[in-house]
Parts: sequence; structure tokens; C-alpha cells
Amino acid sequence: MRYYDVVVVGAGPAGSACARLCAEQGLSTCLIEEHGTIGHPVQCAGLLSCAAFRECGATRKSVMNEVSGARIITAAGSELEFDAGRTRAVVVDRGALDREMAMQAADAGVEVRLKTAYRGRTGSAIRTRGVSGRAEIPFRVLVAADGPRSPVARSLGMQRPPIFLSGLQAEISRDMDGRHVELYPDASPEFFGWVIPIGKRRARIGLCGTQDIPERFRSFCRGICGESILNLVSGTVPLGVMPKTYGYATLFIGDAAGFPKPTSGGGVYTGVRSAGHAAAVASTACLKNDTSDAVIGEYERRWKADFGRELELGLRVFRLRQQLSAGDIDRLVRLLNNPGIIGDIRRYGDMDRPGAIIRHLLKNPKLFPVLGILLKGGVRQIIKQ
Repeated sequence: MRYYDVVVVGAGPAGSACARLCAEQGLSTCLIEEHGTIGHPVQCAGLLSCAAFRECGATRKSVMNEVSGARIITAAGSELEFDAGRTRAVVVDRGALDREMAMQAADAGVEVRLKTAYRGRTGSAIRTRGVSGRAEIPFRVLVAADGPRSPVARSLGMQRPPIFLSGLQAEISRDMDGRHVELYPDASPEFFGWVIPIGKRRARIGLCGTQDIPERFRSFCRGICGESILNLVSGTVPLGVMPKTYGYATLFIGDAAGFPKPTSGGGVYTGVRSAGHAAAVASTACLKNDTSDAVIGEYERRWKADFGRELELGLRVFRLRQQLSAGDIDRLVRLLNNPGIIGDIRRYGDMDRPGAIIRHLLKNPKLFPVLGILLKGGVRQIIKQ
């Protein structure tokens, strides 16, 4: 039975990136994936900021479209449109991206095992079941990159993220401006709906929320595209980081840790960034032959210093957004539709680190009429950060 320095569970972008980085540091690494094909089923809108795509270290083979701006459209008919004048995000084929990143890991020396599902743990070995039957894989450091529901976390009794959103998405046939993503805040009151252009007369339509998702999705689709749905996928987005992202010689990264951004639900950027921190800490732990919390706890300090503040701010904004009615949202969109404010959005807007633009907008006196209710609910703390 081969003994590995690092075993990574889950071959999404975060898991594959972590496995590759570990192997590049000379660690014997095994990457397991429960599905027979990496990248399927697809459970992502596939819209990545340019920075997030760079973090993946992939070629442009998976890129389907480039986006430079967005339109926000309320149920009352108000619209806000802005364009950066340059590419700010790419739309990717997530299946192709995931497969390329896993192949990069394999090329770096990672042993990749498909159709191999995590089934628990016995001491310093995980139990698996798969195409080769039951097996045990010994490790020194375990990295959980196994998604929102994280079987690894459940088996260890780790506390999970506080919020889980359910989502539905479909591909549709639709003419639209290929440069702009469309956002519909009223399609799902706790979050929003989206339409993302992926090519000529093709788009992805979807929404996330906490309840009535199938009904909301059907209503949203009827208003946008009628019945021209080409396929349908579902997914789960965890919001709010698990209270402790390490323990039992295990590091939790990506969606398994609750790292998706509460402002957008996107998790690739934070997932791959967390993968880098996990690989660095795993290397140190193996070098010291010490996987105690005193050593692997450095992982949590690293990711918090990197993007922890952004996630905390995003979760506050998410909770405060629940207090805004459809009328408040419409009024806010109309107030934002101002040349000066649109210029600020272009200047300070960042999909991955939205803190700067959020704080800037919340200081704008023109927005106080609609944000008055929120000034009593924690917005002042956000402004001061």
C-alpha cells in the first residue's frame, strides 16, 4: 500500500490546483475524484474574472466568451448599465477547464484516481470505494476539496458554513449583447438571477436562493426566453466560512470550506487562492513531519490575511441585502444610474475583491435615502473598515 504525503479529495479547480502545487514541491500526491469524468456534472455559471482565470494557470482553450460589463434590470423596469471598455471577465466551459487543470496536476506527477469516492477515515488513511473496489489510502496531510456538502467534513464532525443557497441553471437560445452579463435582482429576492452570454445566440440563465427555486426559475425563464431551454443543471453554493478550516491533519479549501463570495456566489478565485495556501502549509508540515494543529493552523492565518476580510464584508452585505424590498432595490438602481457613480464602478469595481467599491458607494450621500434603513443594521461598521 503506497503512502502519500498529501491526498486531495475532489478534482475541481481548487483540488487540482492544490494537488499540482504539492507535487511541484516534491510531495507525493494523490488526487481522488468520485465521478468518472472530471468536470461533470457542471455546477457553475462559468463566469470568471480575469484574475480568477489567471489563478487557474490554464490555457485559453476553455474560454467561450469575454465580458466587459453588465446590465442590472429590476422588475419595475429600471436599468443600470456599465462597461469597463476592456475585458473584465471570461465565460468558460467549466468541464474543459476542470479537465485541463487535472491534466496539469497529472503532468506534475500527481496520481489521479477517477471513480474513487471518499467513504470515511481510519487514523491516517482514508477509506475509498470505486472502480477498483474498496481501498485505503494512507496520507500525512489530507486536503478536502470535496464541495459544498463535503463528506470529509461530515465524517470528521466539522461544523459547516451557516448558509446554503440552491441554484438552477440552463443553456438557452437568445440574442443579447455578448459583452454584457445581465443581472436580475428580483428573480430571487435573497440573491439574484443572471443571463450570461456564451456565444452566438447562446446564453446561460440561472438563479440562486433559499426557497421556491424551481418555481422562481420557471417564472424567470418564461420572462426571458419562453420555453427554449437546452439543458438544465442544479447546484449548491455555501456562504459563510466554516468556523475552523483545519484539524485532524486536514485542510479545507474552496467550496468545502465555504469560500464562495457572498456578493456573487463565485468560488473559483478564492478556491484556487486557498489551494495555494494549503499546498504551502502541507509542504511545511511534511518537512517538519508534524501535522498538529499548531503547524497546519498556519493555513487559516494565511487565507484570512489574503481574502478573509473580503468574505466577512461580503457576508454582511448579503445579510443586509435581505432587508431591502423590491422597491428599495429599484430605487437603488435608479440612484446608481448616475454618470459619476458609474464612473466609480468602472474605477473601483472588482469581482473578486468588491470591498473597495462597496465602501466607496456606501459613503456616497446620494445613496443614503435608500440605505437609511441599513445604517442602523451594520453598514456603519462596513464603511469604517
